[in-house]
Amino acid sequence: MANSIDNPNPPKRSEIKPGLAAWIIEKAHYGTKKYKQGVVEEILTSRPSHPRGIKVRLTDGSIGRVQWLM
Repeated sequence: MANSIDNPNPPKRSEIKPGLAAWIIEKAHYGTKKYKQGVVEEILTSRPSHPRGIKVRLTDGSIGRVQWLM
């Protein structure tokens, strides 16, 4: 399975806040177009940026890397 993500410039950690709506990609779906929309509950990545996107937990419990903010 490819480990590539479609968005070459995902949002930085400073742009992501709990309560914001975002599109994420879950690890099981890397390399696919199976994005998930939800509301950020918690930011899990401590670094200011990550090439594949900042990892977050959504309010429904899903964990993935933010590709786009809404």
